[in-house]
Amino acid sequence: MRQAIVAGNWKLNGNLESIRALMDGLKQGAADITHASIIVCPPYVYLSEVAGLAKTSTLEVGAQDVTTQASGAYTGEIAGDMLKDIGCQYVIVGHSERRSLYGESDALVSEKFAAAQKAGLIPILCVGEQLEEREQNITEAVIGRQLDAVIQNNGIAALKNAVLAYEPVWAIGTGKTATPDQAQAVHAFIRSKISSLDTMVAESLSILYGGSVKGANAEELFAKADIDGGLIGGASLDAKEFLSICQAVK
Repeated sequence: MRQAIVAGNWKLNGNLESIRALMDGLKQGAADITHASIIVCPPYVYLSEVAGLAKTSTLEVGAQDVTTQASGAYTGEIAGDMLKDIGCQYVIVGHSERRSLYGESDALVSEKFAAAQKAGLIPILCVGEQLEEREQNITEAVIGRQLDAVIQNNGIAALKNAVLAYEPVWAIGTGKTATPDQAQAVHAFIRSKISSLDTMVAESLSILYGGSVKGANAEELFAKADIDGGLIGGASLDAKEFLSICQAVK
């Protein structure tokens, strides 16, 4: 049975006061949600604080990125063992902003995926297409390439201890929206591709949707057969809105 997951990516937002208030609200609401795992992914500098607050709740904690290196002269980087040490269970790898703004290649994302698992973290692997790729009808080719880089380097079995997230980059902050049917079609493609390699992995794999999910559209999205939850951006900064999305998971 697939695990229902809602992960909140707080990106570069918040301060200590606002994050403590957000965690208070989430902790209270999350206590009544038993049908889905809720993960919060704050900026690096607040990870320790959030992990401490999460200990007295059902919330889990994830980081927004990880380096491929275990240790050494890599100023500014954060290793997987460090994230694990302060209480992280998950880490996002290959987020669309890391790929587009920082030029992360499929190969680098694959290495980060491996580094996360080596440290005992569960990677949330993001895949997705840009607007021009959607318009060129090469969505499946793009996502297939992104998946292949991870599978070829780490093996299909590595996905047993991972989460996937589909991000239609063209539907994030652009005014364009992906319909539930469009989202489901890509999720179905992802599961089918993985099933062709290992049916059991495909059936157990949680695939999240990350395209401007809000309380108003979450229920319709999550009702689709292959959408197992969401990777939520801006809406996760509002406790009430984020919890309404979590409640929509079946």
